[in-house]
Amino acid sequence: MSTSIRIHTESSQISNNNFLAKLHSSEPLVSYPTSFSIRRKLPLLSLISRDVHTRRILRKNLVFSMSKNGDSSSNQSGGGLTYKDAGVDIDAGTELVKRIAKMAPGIGGFGGLFPLGDSYLVAGTDGVGTKLKLAFKSGIHDTIGIDLVAMSVNDIVTLGAKPLFFLDYFATSHLDVDLAERTAEMPDFYADGEYDLSGFAVGIVSKDSVIDGKNIEVGDVLIGLPSSGVHSNGFSLVRRVLAMSGLSLTDKLPGEAVTLGEVLMSPTVIYVKQVLDIINKGGVKGIAHITGGGFTDNIPRVFPKGMGAVINTNSWPVPPVFNWIQEVGKIDEGEMRTTFNMGIGMVLVVSQEAAFRILRDGNGANDVYRIGQVVKGEGVRYH
Repeated sequence: MSTSIRIHTESSQISNNNFLAKLHSSEPLVSYPTSFSIRRKLPLLSLISRDVHTRRILRKNLVFSMSKNGDSSSNQSGGGLTYKDAGVDIDAGTELVKRIAKMAPGIGGFGGLFPLGDSYLVAGTDGVGTKLKLAFKSGIHDTIGIDLVAMSVNDIVTLGAKPLFFLDYFATSHLDVDLAERTAEMPDFYADGEYDLSGFAVGIVSKDSVIDGKNIEVGDVLIGLPSSGVHSNGFSLVRRVLAMSGLSLTDKLPGEAVTLGEVLMSPTVIYVKQVLDIINKGGVKGIAHITGGGFTDNIPRVFPKGMGAVINTNSWPVPPVFNWIQEVGKIDEGEMRTTFNMGIGMVLVVSQEAAFRILRDGNGANDVYRIGQVVKGEGVRYH
């Protein structure tokens, strides 16, 4: 059985005493209702809370790096904003996964695999993070469910899996029957008018059709599928930028005809049909869902050791919302690339022959872009 883990850190209020008590207990730290949660993708790791080094990195990097307002002392020099300033430490999350992987080899992919005859069941789970805060503020609630489905099914399709079913969970302090059906009503836990969502998807793929990246080689091509905008990651930083800008969600995105609320609440693209169609034509060797960590952290997850990527940054149009975020927050280019998808929500690693066919057939409803290639040497480089 192969497992996968998603680290989700949110920059809202956190109860340090309760969280640290949990870290020092012998109970498994798998899912705990604080601002930091580890969401399982298959039965996983009751060992986590017993590992001293894991507790230490959680305590040091994920609790004490955040104040009640999600502030960090890491940017006292007056430079541009970072995701860590907004309360989210991507490096700490990456380090945590590495340490967990020592106890559970095989972690690091986008979904968990369970053998079933000559196939694998592939499972994924996720939420939509602090994008919910903007849903509450804007009153736009009819797109957030699309985000919830997309975040899980886009993960499992990276392994070539066809989604079979999806489960969702809706929790709120006071039930509004017009807003949700499958619910947990939890008085005093959530603020009035607020709620939380989580989702879980299961798919299936034959064992001889798993997309696992093992056959990736130097010279293979990176094909990018465009995003609809910010999708569902980076919203702790987005909310900080919005506050700095002095604009409201009802104001127009500067230079554009749509409001900030409409742009930021645009739902995550569900790539399942497009990706499965491309896979069925052959030549796909690896797929990366570009979520938290951007290109820099997600693309290497599908590569064999010793291989990396060169990204041609001018090979696709960057949506205007990212330019606005970067300008207002004075955010470094590297920080943007490790926080946001920058206009590409899914990356396929394909043979050169397949790339030619995909690019030829991509004109029309589904745009595709040749954004880079596989090279020797680990990591992602930008040209």
